[in-house]
Amino acid sequence: MFGPDPNAIHPNPSIPSVCYIKNTVTRPNILVGDYTYYDDPVDSEHFEDHVTHHYEFLGDRLIIGKFCAIAKGVEFIMNGANHRMRSVTTYPFNIMGGGWEKCTPSLEDLPLKGDTVVGNDVWIGQNVTVMPGVHIGDGAIIAANSVVASDIPAYCIAGGDPCRVIKARFDQELTGYLLELRWWDWPPETIFANLEALCSGDLSKIREIRF
Repeated sequence: MFGPDPNAIHPNPSIPSVCYIKNTVTRPNILVGDYTYYDDPVDSEHFEDHVTHHYEFLGDRLIIGKFCAIAKGVEFIMNGANHRMRSVTTYPFNIMGGGWEKCTPSLEDLPLKGDTVVGNDVWIGQNVTVMPGVHIGDGAIIAANSVVASDIPAYCIAGGDPCRVIKARFDQELTGYLLELRWWDWPPETIFANLEALCSGDLSKIREIRF
């Protein structure tokens, strides 16, 4: 076998805080790739609790790629958190009952921002909040305690409230090469054979890979 079982809940039994998310989600509108994990020493198997205001009738999805590392305290706020903004008041009378539901907004009244998408090989630090409709590119790193309210490009380090790009991880040539290489889509045996290159600080080694 080339690596851990992607269908396990806890790939390493000696580290129960690490949980492969794909194998615990129950909502059809959360899609997660192989090997992506959530790390929480208290409640690692309940990642879905950190995806809030997520209502199936709205149709928005949370899509997370493969090989992502997501730290404890993350929150993905989905489109159900939005209130109508073009009326005099933003107050959600309709959810309070007592006849106020007569003013239930239509979907066209709400500022829906579409799917939230996290690429492959993304590292999200502790206590990060991701707002609705955000796209985070492959290979990005999001610093702890950030609020991600706009898109983050691939292979960038970003942080803050609001989250901003701090710097690119690599030059444009290597970034483009990695986006074409898409190592996360390799079969397990190919990843296993090239772990040293993928984990090396010598970035030239990634170009020496032969198939």
